[in-house]
Amino acid sequence: MEQPGSHDATATAEGVNRRSLLAGVGGLLAAGGAGALVSPAAAEAVRPERDPRVEALLAKMTVEEKLGQLQLVGTEDAARAALATGRLGGVFSVVGAAKLNALQRVAVEGTRLRIPLIFGLDVIHGYTTNFPIPLAQGASFDPAVAGADATVSAREARRGGIHWTYAPMMDVTHEPRWGRIAEGSGEDPFLAARMAVAKVRGYQGDDIASPDRLAACAKHFVAYGGAEGGRDYNTVDVSLQRLHNLYLPPFKASVEAGVATVMASFNTISGVPAHGNGYVLHDVLKGAYGFRGFVVSDYTGVEELILHGLAGDGADAAAAALPAGVDMEMVSTNYVRYGARLLAERRITREQIDDAVRRILLVKVKLGLFERPYVDEAGEVKAPSPAALAASRQAAGRCMVLLKNDGPVLPLAKSVGSVAVVGSLGTATYDLNGTWAGLGTGAGTTPPVTVVDGIKAAAPGATVTYTAGCTVDGTDTSGFAAAQQAARAAEVTVVVVGETAAMSGEAAARSTIDLPGVQEQLVAAIEETGKPFVVVLVNGRPLTIPALHDTAPAILEAWAPGVQGGHAIADVLFGAVNPGGKLPVSFPRAVGQVPIYYNHENTGRPADPANKYTSKYLDLASGPLYEFGHGLSYTTFRIDGLRLSATRMPARGGRIEVSARVTNTGARAGDEVVQLYLRDPVASIVQPVRRLRGFERVTLAAGAAKTVSFTLTPEDVGFYDNAAKFRVEPGEIQVYVGNSSAATLTASFTVT
Repeated sequence: MEQPGSHDATATAEGVNRRSLLAGVGGLLAAGGAGALVSPAAAEAVRPERDPRVEALLAKMTVEEKLGQLQLVGTEDAARAALATGRLGGVFSVVGAAKLNALQRVAVEGTRLRIPLIFGLDVIHGYTTNFPIPLAQGASFDPAVAGADATVSAREARRGGIHWTYAPMMDVTHEPRWGRIAEGSGEDPFLAARMAVAKVRGYQGDDIASPDRLAACAKHFVAYGGAEGGRDYNTVDVSLQRLHNLYLPPFKASVEAGVATVMASFNTISGVPAHGNGYVLHDVLKGAYGFRGFVVSDYTGVEELILHGLAGDGADAAAAALPAGVDMEMVSTNYVRYGARLLAERRITREQIDDAVRRILLVKVKLGLFERPYVDEAGEVKAPSPAALAASRQAAGRCMVLLKNDGPVLPLAKSVGSVAVVGSLGTATYDLNGTWAGLGTGAGTTPPVTVVDGIKAAAPGATVTYTAGCTVDGTDTSGFAAAQQAARAAEVTVVVVGETAAMSGEAAARSTIDLPGVQEQLVAAIEETGKPFVVVLVNGRPLTIPALHDTAPAILEAWAPGVQGGHAIADVLFGAVNPGGKLPVSFPRAVGQVPIYYNHENTGRPADPANKYTSKYLDLASGPLYEFGHGLSYTTFRIDGLRLSATRMPARGGRIEVSARVTNTGARAGDEVVQLYLRDPVASIVQPVRRLRGFERVTLAAGAAKTVSFTLTPEDVGFYDNAAKFRVEPGEIQVYVGNSSAATLTASFTVT
């Protein structure tokens, strides 16, 4: 079977090369009949537009120079070695305007064709100014938060010489053990898509050539969040319908928003590694979605095709990855080492090489690198500006989720006389930034504000004490007595517990997701004092905290809130900010429930406590501890008045307006997130019990009300089937509106 787009490529090597040609689209077509998504004619990848400068360069370039443009390295030494031969397209993870200008000077003034380099960096949630982690930003249910982070980050990074960020990560996941859940927006594809588009637009603006914009990179393509057991880089075995309904929507939305680049994922997809998977990269991304930018490998991702078992050596790896759709190779050097030989052996084609080079050069043109290859070193950002710090603080406040508030204990009175802060994270600095932080110029010049310092600033008249009690992951309980003494001496205690920054992120899977160490026992020790206390969680993933839920009067999920974390936490604790965030991911009761997520499919025997023979555990209540979309406020809201503009929607071109009224029924201003969910109860492919299809975060004064409206179209009610064909089927669609995925306000309409 020939790879689409490679009709003149012939397998000449034995064994593994035949397997590499059979990989990608062929394997998935044979397994799942995916041809319904892309017709044979449309399977050809959409070609990037033609630019006169790019075409002129291509006409002049030797094969070796073309292959050089496909190479991305990650150190200064590697860059200089590659530049000495004129065979380099870009550099990543080198920071500093002077260093980058020096490398660029070699490329522009010391190579035959004077093609500028592209400089990339993992600018995930901040360059110099760290914002809350992306999972926290998802909790804001406010795309403007993601946009603010991207806008500030782009301005700082571009002025430091960076052109390209490896963000946003839009991997949907049902796996809280996976450390990289911290880098995405949680378990829902609709929320992930909205946040991803906001990030792309924030990074790129209207013109990525602007001196305050970056080329964005949609990663990781695709299904990386489905890694078995939450173990990073692991296998993903996924049906075509789930691939297209769950994992692909954020990427499709990002391509439609104009994302400049895409990064392939480390995982296999139903037996075919993403870096050699022509179905997802060539047919879907470049074909069906019409993506015109370039695809970059992940770190040594092409080389890893050997360990995956798809390739026998580096030549096989290159012969699999380039035709599949990987345009630029990160770190490993198989394209430049073997490309000319593979071309001579007709295992790759000149057209494939030219297409990859053309895509890369076009991004460089759009970035304005040919006109402005250097950055003004005097304009480099070396410390967060007051405006950036203010934006980070505001974002962090909008990301926090009030999980519980009995009494209510919160907000604390600013007139409080004494506060005890307990827990080693109470004085943490860089752990408040979370994973993938502090990579940019000057990021370390301004340590995050601690919780202790934030509380002192928020309550200047109070006596604030600090006692560690224990470490985050240790077993020593000898500090409990001092912590109890401090709690007894104070009017209220703030217990700060959770994870260190290193406990989430890449290569940070956890087999259990309880509070690490003896922190749960520390909370119990404070509860024994009988004095008022609240728990603040600092973490990069959902945690299993049923004991905290049972004993703590109030729990504030602060996530890893960034450089202004201490101030933002204090803003919420003392009521300067009324929390309005919602959970973007379910919190399990126990790790044994995983995977547990709101948008699950029904079974023939749904959980029923009165019936043994239903889908449940013998030793655990059904459902999560806190559901997707859950979040409290210091005020109360009522959502009612659900209205549909029609009871029937044509399957083609139809639309229905759904509206509901939200009223602040409490005594203070606050935010509510009105959420709209759909259910298709009868379909040819069993549908989730609920799917988020709309949300709006609303700020209301006490007693105020607002009508919130959503527009539904056939795209909202349709789904992909097991031939990867999008279907809109006639029948009833149930609508649910409320403030979480447990919404009970309901109506229905019929698709005709």
